[in-house]
Amino acid sequence: MNPTYRYGDSSLPVSRYRRQILYLVENHATTIIVGETGSGKTTQVPQFLFEAGWAENGFCIAVTQPRRVAATTIAARVAEEMGCDLGTTVGYAVRFDNALTAGRTRIKYLTDGVLLREMLDDPLLTSYSVIIVDEAHERSLSTDMLLGLLKKVSGEGMLHVFVQRRRPDLRVIISSATLEATKLKDFFDTGTATTAAQRRVAAAAAAAAAAAAAAAATSSGGTAAPSPPRDPHRTPAVITVEGRTHPVQVHYLEHPAPDYTRAAVEAAVAIHCEDLPGDILIFLTGQEEIQAAIGLLEEHARRLAGSRGYSLKLMPLPLYAGLPGAQQQAVFRSTPRGYRKVVAATNIAETSLTLEGVVYVIDCCFVKQRCYNPLTGLESLLIAPLSKASAAQRAGRAGRMRAGHCFRLCMEADFAAKLPEVTVPEMQRSNLVGMVLQLKALGIDNVLKFEWLAPPPAEALVRALEELHALKVIDEDARLTRDVGLALAALPLEPGLGAALLASRSLGCCEEMLTLAAMMSVQHVWAPAQGAIRALEEAKAKFAAAEGDGVTLLNVHRAWRANGRSAAWAQRHFLNHHALFRADEARDQLQGLLRRHGLLPQDKPPPSCERDMEPVCRALAAGLFMNAAVFDRTEYNPLAPEGDPGTHVFRLVRYTAQRTHPIKLRIHNSSVLWRSIPSCVVYNTVQQSDNGWYEMQGVTAVQPDWLIELAPHIFHKPSHTAV
Repeated sequence: MNPTYRYGDSSLPVSRYRRQILYLVENHATTIIVGETGSGKTTQVPQFLFEAGWAENGFCIAVTQPRRVAATTIAARVAEEMGCDLGTTVGYAVRFDNALTAGRTRIKYLTDGVLLREMLDDPLLTSYSVIIVDEAHERSLSTDMLLGLLKKVSGEGMLHVFVQRRRPDLRVIISSATLEATKLKDFFDTGTATTAAQRRVAAAAAAAAAAAAAAAATSSGGTAAPSPPRDPHRTPAVITVEGRTHPVQVHYLEHPAPDYTRAAVEAAVAIHCEDLPGDILIFLTGQEEIQAAIGLLEEHARRLAGSRGYSLKLMPLPLYAGLPGAQQQAVFRSTPRGYRKVVAATNIAETSLTLEGVVYVIDCCFVKQRCYNPLTGLESLLIAPLSKASAAQRAGRAGRMRAGHCFRLCMEADFAAKLPEVTVPEMQRSNLVGMVLQLKALGIDNVLKFEWLAPPPAEALVRALEELHALKVIDEDARLTRDVGLALAALPLEPGLGAALLASRSLGCCEEMLTLAAMMSVQHVWAPAQGAIRALEEAKAKFAAAEGDGVTLLNVHRAWRANGRSAAWAQRHFLNHHALFRADEARDQLQGLLRRHGLLPQDKPPPSCERDMEPVCRALAAGLFMNAAVFDRTEYNPLAPEGDPGTHVFRLVRYTAQRTHPIKLRIHNSSVLWRSIPSCVVYNTVQQSDNGWYEMQGVTAVQPDWLIELAPHIFHKPSHTAV
């Protein structure tokens, strides 16, 4: 007789492994679950642990996700399954947003970055009994850093395991949808089995013990609450769970597609015209492509709506990270009767998020990736070929409810020869300044000897240390400074933006910089409607300031507050109400952190510069001086029509190690300074586009002399030339 359980969906494949998983978690410090798409590992394993008693005695079960969209939507799904309100027994925590009840929440879905920030206050994670690192195969920067911290570190002055040796009762579960189990197992193996043969014997013994425990539990008809051993096995246990997938037939192009966005739309319309049941999921690389595809699909939907002979109507829906919450939730609702959903999504729909009803997947076979060059200190956001591992994940989305089809918009020979096997981890292609600051704040001084699952380039680490030293975050011995370093580590901001906020206290504009730091930290403040580019530009012009994008965002926030934080007002002005609301909450959190750490007085409002915006621009220059650029020249295209204003070229002020090709920057067309020619600017972010230009975003005009005044250790004024 099979036992009955209060929590969990018995129809999902992972439910058949409930007892084995609970046994391995009880007896091993680290358990690795390799779960295929549709296995239910993300939603069900936390419920298994909750019912088995791992959330008793005030403990909580943490489940990390690489994306905030996944953390919030999965938490809502699990809360619904457990019959509780979101924010009570089940909650979530993402940057600047959470749904939690202190002392009551027992299953917490959170992003990797939020858990890393929690470790600053509680390095041993004493409030958690189990940490589940989900979607570890995505190898995000925060995920790899978290795995390194949860494992043994051996560096100068550190002789013991950082978390697990100090917390023998803590359990770590690593969940991955791809077969990286061997790499993860070897990384976490701190047991006595040192040779390969010994590891195989230990693994066989663990598997045999798990099988025996499962057989015993079956005969007894239940499982007892865990009594974890004080010194569990240090050799990780590995268990594989099959997915609930039906066969998926994969199709390839006979000839290359010159425009994969248009080819994806044409494929979706062709599938729809077959008039067979099932929703369609299109994978594209970014917001612009998705909006273009949705526009084309809406045109086809209007054309086909007047045609007879089709039982279903097209229902195009977008899905990407910057989409307002209400529009994101529309994707997860059941398809209305008589309609077929066609969802155009980025890779956020690749793994964690489940879209019920999808039978057809159209894969462009590309992905947008960030690539950081430590020689220049600049970042590129380029469209790169998808990895075969990710392509397999995308194809698996089609087989959730019945046999499905995946249409890859490339030729089969190109797929086999040109696509990499796995994606390069973010750790090896990212700016590491923020990560190094967090490691320093956790007491890990020698970051070069930190143990990584995939070691980052030494040049990137050195570059991060140089930038932190320039910001006066670390001293000559590479230790955090008391006045800047420790304060900056306490703020959930990028180091440059955090430094600007700290500088604003002495410049008398902290009130404004709190708002601006929050507004610049949330993404997608502007929400352009499909085909309303001119209207968006007119809306921006109402708030535009000559000082640049920073002051423009302040104007937006002030106007929104003056209009009662109205969602209707935000929509009329093409603003993302959800982003504005989140920025307002982020501002309050930042102010609370400054007061908590003694950086602002408790009984006085932050100093304000009122309508004088020069102190705000000075504060931005004080934090973003490494991102300073000066106007160099205007380049003209000889083939452009008469009257073309040309391209205004800027050059970096700071030194770069690259000397082979001059670095050319220009202001991105989303900036209010796009058509202006300020003599000197600082930018919040810069990205290299496909055409080779580095485009500055979040641009503020500053005076060159301010750089010398605010950062004399970096800049000086030559006797014969200007900065």
